[in-house]
Amino acid sequence: METTDFRGKKALIRVDFNVPLNEAMEVVDDTRIRAALPTIQRVIEQGGVPILMSHLGRPSDGYEAKYSLKNITSQLHQLTGAEIVFAEDCIGEVAKQACLKSKHGQIVLLENLRFHPEEKKGDKGFAKALSDLGDIYINDAFGTAHRAHASTTIVAQFFPEIKMFGYLMLKELENLNKVLKSPEKPITAILGGAKIAGKIEVIKQLMNLVDHIIIGGGMSYTFIKALGGEIGGSLVDHEKIEVALDIIERAKNTGVTLHLPVDSIICQEFSNEMAIQTVAIDSIPEGWLGLDIGAETIKLYEEVVANSQTIVWNGPMGVFEMSNFEMGSKAIATAIAAATSKGAFSLIGGGDSVSAINQFGLADQVSYVSTGGGALLEFMEGKSLPGVEAISN
Repeated sequence: METTDFRGKKALIRVDFNVPLNEAMEVVDDTRIRAALPTIQRVIEQGGVPILMSHLGRPSDGYEAKYSLKNITSQLHQLTGAEIVFAEDCIGEVAKQACLKSKHGQIVLLENLRFHPEEKKGDKGFAKALSDLGDIYINDAFGTAHRAHASTTIVAQFFPEIKMFGYLMLKELENLNKVLKSPEKPITAILGGAKIAGKIEVIKQLMNLVDHIIIGGGMSYTFIKALGGEIGGSLVDHEKIEVALDIIERAKNTGVTLHLPVDSIICQEFSNEMAIQTVAIDSIPEGWLGLDIGAETIKLYEEVVANSQTIVWNGPMGVFEMSNFEMGSKAIATAIAAATSKGAFSLIGGGDSVSAINQFGLADQVSYVSTGGGALLEFMEGKSLPGVEAISN
């Protein structure tokens, strides 16, 4: 991007503006929009017009008002100070005219790509229609780089000479490579969230790289169940019991220390209003469910984090959205920030971990907050990402 001449050019930029909205259709977390600003501003400063395309949510059948990108225009204007030209469609005459008439100093925002099923199908005709809107293609959407969709991958074919990564994509790849290719030891991966299923390959891959794997969140109860513990009504992935045992065995064989919770904060309902108590994680009574790690586990985990030089966190330790069950995630976030202040490199990724680090006001005290969820996990699994390959090749 540094050497590209944007003067008088329309830059078609794939951004990731899949941001949470409240019931009033207002943006409640603009992290992803702010992450794209350096690329957008570079194009404007160099005399070009940014044409932004993104998806929002999971519309099932064409246009749905709650998923319209029109909902984010005021936030985008607030952050950039530029006039936002909103195109009521992302292809066709409406989009063409909006782009054609746009002037320097304006930003064109196209309507939600996923109102067209061709986007997810990676349809070549749809990608060609998108490509007609710009002179230059920039992919700055790391969060969707693992999808071979029309706007993330196929469209690049129509810009053989003039396609590139935006600043956000470059930062994501640089920081992920710091963890995966040149990390300083000891390396600790902290994995949480609801289910073990989506993390199996990541755990296996990380065993070739890290010294410690810390497990928390709902997925930890599958491990405890696999070891014969009583977990009451806690979340458990019955089909992955054998996989959990296999991971425990692999850790022993590879010399990786796998840390599992020793205690749990439990409640009789998935609620912030009911009484809570702390018990040994393998002795949760029937009718109770574990919703966070307990104080003993926190102490153990804090010590591991404090002695680490490279830390990756993906997935919360409990239901941090409820004040009764935020203690574990907050303690981990605080421990990571403290380790970072002493020279460790820390990378936070995945939607819930990012929400947690923001909720606790610690995002600026860690080394890097990734915008990727699925893309981050697939990159960590060692898979090539179609959105990255489309530019690299």
